[in-house]
Amino acid sequence: MQADYPEMPLEFGLYTLGDHMPNPMTHEQIPPQERLRQIIKLGQLAEQAGFDSFQVGESHQQYFVSQSHFSILAALAAMTKRIKIGSSVTTLSVLDPVRVYEDATTIDLLSNGRMELVAGRASRLGGFQLYGIDQEDYTDIFEEKLALLKQLLVHPEAVTWSGRYRSSLHQQTLYPKPLRKLPLYRGVGNTASSAIKAGQAGLGLYQAHLAGSTNMYKHRIDSYRKAGVEAGYTLEELPVQTGGLTMVKKNQDDAFRTAYRYIDHGFVLANGQHFNKRAFAQGRSVKSIVNVGDPALVIDKLLYQYEHLHQNRLSFEIDFGGLPWSDIQETFDLLAEEVLPAVKRQLKQ
Repeated sequence: MQADYPEMPLEFGLYTLGDHMPNPMTHEQIPPQERLRQIIKLGQLAEQAGFDSFQVGESHQQYFVSQSHFSILAALAAMTKRIKIGSSVTTLSVLDPVRVYEDATTIDLLSNGRMELVAGRASRLGGFQLYGIDQEDYTDIFEEKLALLKQLLVHPEAVTWSGRYRSSLHQQTLYPKPLRKLPLYRGVGNTASSAIKAGQAGLGLYQAHLAGSTNMYKHRIDSYRKAGVEAGYTLEELPVQTGGLTMVKKNQDDAFRTAYRYIDHGFVLANGQHFNKRAFAQGRSVKSIVNVGDPALVIDKLLYQYEHLHQNRLSFEIDFGGLPWSDIQETFDLLAEEVLPAVKRQLKQ
């Protein structure tokens, strides 16, 4: 898609899925309360270092502490002042959109207008069994709930609605009212049709990425923007976030060796399968979407990604797979002190 992209500052964020896994090197697992405190601390550090956003995912299975991600976000709202906070993602398929509205708008008030929502179908099926949702209707349930949530966020007064998977609403008004209309993004993985639906609905796009070339994701994001413009939305109304696993170390070989060890470990525990080693090894190319390497390589990757994707926000997951705090802190410091300042300088030029 050829377009004149609006002049908007590129934002940078951190996100966590809230995984709580044993360290594959020591086999030790920190207590869940300590893992929760790590997440809060990371959000506070992100604000102090000048990041624009901090997001928390939701997962309903073993090896995670983010089952109640709105509770974590409420704590962050009380312990930060400036940084935008949000979900990444809210697994809307297993939740009631009315309750999601109530939780999110409450956090918006607590945070003085900083709350954002990313709604996704869920990449794992444990939540469907836990909440008694028929996973055979996986897609239809999500589409219906997402349409309702969008309606509630736009017009929460005198709502009349009916559908297949939730009881009807008849002239119901929702509370509390947020300080402004909450930004709503659709979380997308590898499904092009999902990106197109986000554009057609005028929702923001949250494109998660694991591996592959930047150009592979460019096609999906271009399709999203094309669908949105054809539906009557402007590019300003179609914001794009991208987010993926990130590790930065002074030594490039150390970064790739360490990152794969923990990513693969996390994939086995969370998804029951290994991470594709060949796809990960291709991450040494500047054209790769895998944000792993030494500062120079990661800087070049981020500039390449922005040149081709024109995101509004780049987000980084740096606390995956049971990583010890020392590794998380190292990546955080290198991002905050070397990588992002260099990217910002290059973009200004």
